Amino acid sequence: MSESEKVAASPMKATVSRRSAIGMMAGGAAAGVVGARIGQSSSTSGNYEDIIDARGFTGNWAEGALKSFVPPGEFDPYFIFASGGHSGQMFVLGCPSMRLLKAIPVFTREAWQGYGFGSDQSESVLREGFDPSKSEPLGWGDTHHPALSETEGDYDGRWLYINDRANGRIAMIDLADFKTKQIIDLPNLGTSHGGCFVTPNSEYVHISSMTPSPYLAPGGYAPLSDYAKYYRGASCWMAIDQETGRIDMDRSFQIELPPYTQDLADAGKLSSFGFGFINSYNTEMAIGGDLEDPKKALESTAIANDFDFLHVIDWQKAEQVVADGKTEDMNGIRMIRLDVAVAEGVLHFVPEPRNPHGVDVNPTGDYMVVSGKLDPHASVFSIEKIKAAIAAEDYDGTDDFGVPILKMESCLEALVELGNGPLHTQFDGDGNAYTSLFVDSAVAKWTLGPKAGVGEGKTWTKVDHLPVNYNIGHLCSAEGDTVNPDGKYLIALNKWSIDRFPPVGTLHPQNFQLIDLDGDKMSVLADMPIGFGEPHYTQMIKADKLVHTLRVYEPGTDPLTMSKSRFATDPGDARIDVNGTNVDVFATVMRSHFTPDVVEVNLGDTVRFHLTNIETTPDATHGFAIPGYNVESSIDPGEVVSIEVKATRPGAFAMYCSEFCSALHLEMQGWFLVKP
Repeated sequence: MSESEKVAASPMKATVSRRSAIGMMAGGAAAGVVGARIGQSSSTSGNYEDIIDARGFTGNWAEGALKSFVPPGEFDPYFIFASGGHSGQMFVLGCPSMRLLKAIPVFTREAWQGYGFGSDQSESVLREGFDPSKSEPLGWGDTHHPALSETEGDYDGRWLYINDRANGRIAMIDLADFKTKQIIDLPNLGTSHGGCFVTPNSEYVHISSMTPSPYLAPGGYAPLSDYAKYYRGASCWMAIDQETGRIDMDRSFQIELPPYTQDLADAGKLSSFGFGFINSYNTEMAIGGDLEDPKKALESTAIANDFDFLHVIDWQKAEQVVADGKTEDMNGIRMIRLDVAVAEGVLHFVPEPRNPHGVDVNPTGDYMVVSGKLDPHASVFSIEKIKAAIAAEDYDGTDDFGVPILKMESCLEALVELGNGPLHTQFDGDGNAYTSLFVDSAVAKWTLGPKAGVGEGKTWTKVDHLPVNYNIGHLCSAEGDTVNPDGKYLIALNKWSIDRFPPVGTLHPQNFQLIDLDGDKMSVLADMPIGFGEPHYTQMIKADKLVHTLRVYEPGTDPLTMSKSRFATDPGDARIDVNGTNVDVFATVMRSHFTPDVVEVNLGDTVRFHLTNIETTPDATHGFAIPGYNVESSIDPGEVVSIEVKATRPGAFAMYCSEFCSALHLEMQGWFLVKP
C-alpha cells in the first residue's frame, strides 16, 4: 500500500510523511497558488515541510485544508442555506470554505438588520405571521427544513421557504435581497415537521403537521380520551405565486390526515411527479400521561407496532378535487376531508418499518428511500410498483379511518443494510446514496438500482462507511434534492461536538463536517462549529444560479413590495409634514448625514419616519437608531424604510447611524426632540 493510500485508509491517525504531504499540497495549479500564499505568510522558513511540522498536521488534514480553502477575494462555488433551529433564523454559508456569509432573520427579531425593531416592513411581516387568536405575539420560531424554489426539478435561485416547527408557520424569503417577505400562520396546525418541500416547478410548497390537533372538535378542544374522534393531522399544499414567490392562500388547500404523527416528507419528481410522500410514526395513537407506569409513557407505547405508514399523496388528483368543489372550509382554508381523500384516490398508505424518520426521493424519481430509526436497513420503495398496486387495488385492508393500505411486498424494491440508526438520505449524480447513521455516528455510501443508472451486479450495495463526529442527523449533498445533483461535497449535520472544539461553557456548539465525495472513498475535509442554534436541515445550491440577487435596490424601492415606494424621497425633497398629532418625516440618508437631522414633536404625537437611502454604491448601508425608543433599522442603498414612533416619553434623544459607513460616521447623527 502506498503512503497516500495508508493516509486515506486511516485519515484520523496516520501521520503524513513530508513527501506525501508535499505531494498532496502541490497537487494542482490552484494548490500551488494557495501553497505559495501560505509560504509567504508563514513564520517558518516558507516551505511545506516546515509548515506541516509547525502545525502538527496529521492524516489528510493538509489535503483537506487545501481542498476547502477559498482565497481572500475569491468566491465559493456553492451556497448552503442552513436552518437556524431555535434561533428562528436562516444562515448562509459558503462551500467548501464553510464561511458564514449571512444571517437571514425570519421568525425572530434581529437588530443588525433592523428586523422587528420599528420598521413597518418587517413589523408587518412578523405581525401578520401569527394568528392572534392562538396566542400572544410570537417572539420566536424553530426553523427546520429549508426548501429552495425549483424549475423542472432544479433549483432556480429565486425564493426560499422555511417552516417553523414549533408553531406551524411557513415563511418565504426572496433571494433577490435575502429578506423575509411573508410569514403565514397556518390554520389546523399546531406544529409542523413534514417539510418544507417544493414541487418540481414550484407549484406548491408543502408542510404537514407533526402533533395532531383537535381541529374537528367544537371550539377546537377535546380531551385526549377523544383522540381518535377529534384529533387529526393536515397535509398543507400552499400555492406559490409564480411572479412574486408569495404563498397564495386562495389557491392553497389542506388534506385531512389520521391522528398519527406525520414526520418528514418529500416531493416526487420525474417518474414520481405529482406525488408527495410523508413518513409517520405513532400509528398506535399513543397519548402518554401515565405517571405510575413508565411502560405506558408515550415514548414506549408509540413503538409497539411493527410497521407505520408511508403516506402516498396524489396532489394532482387533490387539485382536481379542489377544482370540483369537494372541500370544506376548515378555519379559513379549503380542506379535503379524509373520506373524500380516500374516495377520490388522493391518499394511500404503504407499510414501512416502525418509527421511520426520513423519506427521500432519488433524482430520477423512481425510488423512495425510507430510513427507520429502529431498523438498520434502508427500505426502498418503487414508484412504478406503487402506481401498479394502486391501479390493481392491491390492498392489505384499510386502517381505522378507511385509508387503503397497499401491500408492502408489492411496493418494496429493496432492503439495504446500512448500520445503526439510519435517518436521512442524499444523492449524487452517479446513482449513489448517502445515509446518515445517528447511532453509529457515520455516513454510509451505497448504490441504488438500475433505474438510477447503476450497472449490473453493483445495485443495492453498501460501498463505504465514514465515521463523523458525532451523532449525525441530517446531511446535505451539493444540489442533492434535485434531478441533477452534483455530489462533490456532503455536509454532515452533527448534533454533538464533544471534543472537537474548545469548551465554551455547558452548551456546546453543533458541528458541521465537510466531506469530500470525489473518489471512491469519502473523507472529512473540515469541521465548522455552529454556535447559533441547532440546525436541522440544509440545501446546497450552485452560486451561479443566484442570478436574481441584487447588489443595490433601484432608487426608492420598498423591499416588501419590490416596487417604488410612495414614500421615496429624492435629494432636495426632504421635509416634515405635520397634520395635527400626526407627523411624517420624509428624510434622505447618505454619507454622512440625515436630512433633516432635527425632528421636534409634541408628547403624544405619532411620528412616521420615511427614510430613503439615496446611495447607489453597493454596501453603502446606513442604520437609523433612536436609543430609548427601541428603534433600530438598516437601510440599504436605494431602499426606503418606514418606521412609526409614538412619542410617549418627553426628552431629547439622539438619532444616529448604527452602521459604520464612512470616516465621518460618528458625525452622522441628529436629534429627536419630544416636547412635554
